[in-house]
Amino acid sequence: QVQLVESGGGLVQAGGSLRLSCAASGSIFSFSTMGWYRQAPGKQRELVAAIRSGGSTTYADSVKGRFTISRDNAKNTVYLQMNSLKPEDTAVYYCNLKVDGLRVEYWGQGTQVTVSS
Repeated sequence: QVQLVESGGGLVQAGGSLRLSCAASGSIFSFSTMGWYRQAPGKQRELVAAIRSGGSTTYADSVKGRFTISRDNAKNTVYLQMNSLKPEDTAVYYCNLKVDGLRVEYWGQGTQVTVSS
């Protein structure tokens, strides 16, 4: 069983920055695609960014140029650096792990990000 523990959320003013972290337990981190999703009130959960085991990345159009996803396989941790935050970035952010080649995935408990105008 894999556990994902997110940290780094909080309240920030528009234009500010936050860095989210997600630490994974177990030994499959380096063989997995890591993703950050978010869900705002009344909206569906959406992919924000993902980084594959080989290091390639994907971003939602709404965050391109502002957010950066990275991973440290030695620490079993994925990061989301969020710059130039906007009020519309307000949401609960969830960490996701998908094991490469298997239909197995895990979710973190979520961390709240609130951007005030």
